[in-house]
Amino acid sequence: MDPLQERKLLGLIGLGVRGRGAIVGVQQVREAARRGKVMLAIAAADASSNSLDKVLPLLKARGISVVTVPSAVHLGGAAGRETTAVIGILDKGLAKGIRALCAVPEPDVRMERGEQA
Repeated sequence: MDPLQERKLLGLIGLGVRGRGAIVGVQQVREAARRGKVMLAIAAADASSNSLDKVLPLLKARGISVVTVPSAVHLGGAAGRETTAVIGILDKGLAKGIRALCAVPEPDVRMERGEQA
């Protein structure tokens, strides 16, 4: 991810956190993912494996796309914190904007419901 793209991504995340369209932290993301509220997740590549192991398998099992950013410090800064391992995007429009920016494909809704493609 180039620096300009990362800056735009972090800006979008910041807007989402301030507008309550995103949640911050492993425990909150896990709970929201279990309730089916997380549309997309952003994880820090340099976060502790202990933190990531608590949330990434659940996100994968739920079919939630994960965008990786290089730094927990940058990710936390976007959310107004010192560091954070993961942020969950709850707002559909924000998730769509981030997917477009990062070239992450939209999930196939038919597959999520267990239908044949």
